[in-house]
Amino acid sequence: MMKAILTLMPLDPAVKAPCELMQMMPQHVAAGWKTPIWEEYKQIAAAAEGKEVEFQEVERFRFYEEARKAYCIVATGEGALYANVILRKGVIGKSD
Repeated sequence: MMKAILTLMPLDPAVKAPCELMQMMPQHVAAGWKTPIWEEYKQIAAAAEGKEVEFQEVERFRFYEEARKAYCIVATGEGALYANVILRKGVIGKSD
């Protein structure tokens, strides 16, 4: 889904980290949970933007607050652990 979204929506180059991930809870880190989906997200974003894209981990409850401000929320059937991501939209320029 992220790949499709980024074909239509550029990320905001004016912010340091246009992609935010929900930070893992300490007990999940301690239990050895892994988040391979995050690497997939980074690869998708880099391919869409033509360069490496900065991602920021956001504390769980702050992430929820940021999500409440979102213009659009897309719910998918993704079952990966900690697959939540916030994408900050950049300017959509006109095509030549």
